[in-house]
Amino acid sequence: MKIYAEITGWGKCLPPAIMTNDDLATFLDTSDEWIRTRTGIEERRVSAVGTSKLATIAGRNALAAAGIDANELDLILVGTCTPDEIIPNVASAVQRDLGSKYAAAFDLNAACSSFLYGMHYATQAIRTGVHKKVLIIGAERLTRILDWTQRESAVLFGDGAGAMVLEASENESGLLASHVTCDAEARDVLALEFGMSFDRFGFDGIMPFSFVGQEIFKRAVKGMNTAVEKVFAETGLTTDDIDSLIPHQANKRLIDYLAKMCKVPEEKTVINIQKYGNTSSATLPIAFCEAVEQGIVKPGDTIVSAVFGGGLTCGAGIIKWGQRVTPIRPNNEVLPSDGQSALDLILPLHEKTKQAWEKR
Repeated sequence: MKIYAEITGWGKCLPPAIMTNDDLATFLDTSDEWIRTRTGIEERRVSAVGTSKLATIAGRNALAAAGIDANELDLILVGTCTPDEIIPNVASAVQRDLGSKYAAAFDLNAACSSFLYGMHYATQAIRTGVHKKVLIIGAERLTRILDWTQRESAVLFGDGAGAMVLEASENESGLLASHVTCDAEARDVLALEFGMSFDRFGFDGIMPFSFVGQEIFKRAVKGMNTAVEKVFAETGLTTDDIDSLIPHQANKRLIDYLAKMCKVPEEKTVINIQKYGNTSSATLPIAFCEAVEQGIVKPGDTIVSAVFGGGLTCGAGIIKWGQRVTPIRPNNEVLPSDGQSALDLILPLHEKTKQAWEKR
């Protein structure tokens, strides 16, 4: 009997504070037109709470959609590159806050590829019988680590979290094929000096962000297209068999180019970058969640996903959705507002970073 890792639950968490392109233009040399024409982004979310809080709400919503209790989980996996702290991990905070007593819990950092990496390894664990019910979360609070004086990178990112529950099933569903890889020779074209690499006594608050846009674009398209070709070859499927393309939401131009290379028509491509920007590991599960909510994903649909991230990590997967597209219990818990606007949260960070650069 073949075992599959069926997606039985899905959920998301989006902070209430919205930062528009016009908001950014109040303190950066940019404009709504400049950002939209280059990235497709119109707004993004800014969180007043840590990554673990976002992850917990997304996880709780996914559990509600699956109709299971947190104590039924045997693994919680959180994909993130913006943990609340280095030790302990985000997943342990999620486990505690969900009230899950028996699960193993760990974080995975493949940057923006983390969620698909997590699906890849969790699916293998379920297929081998090691785990039966797994909660996978992609969660980021990128706005706390950006250099808000640097236009090219500051306009791209936002905060958020998304989650899925995978359960052992005899139904042919879930991640049918996947391929993950890493182009390590290009690891420095997308990098943030963060954490243990700091000079403990010389750190002045500036976290240099290496972002070589053209090189990232070239390698990301090549890597994702190769990964997509491999999963098509493994399954024997073609683009004619695909109901939707749900890619990592990094840049509208890149998504359009990927869809063209994969021969997936525009009407089958899921894009929500205009609302949230690049939320790194959270883009994929948020996009899946919204695609289900909006009726884009239907029972039994076959979906192709492709991702890339710092490292440069890369991957693709073919996912077959199950027969249920409605949550068993309501999965619409939201993060309450603390009354602060996005500008209230970001302007102090911008000012501190500006002052730090002036002292250098």
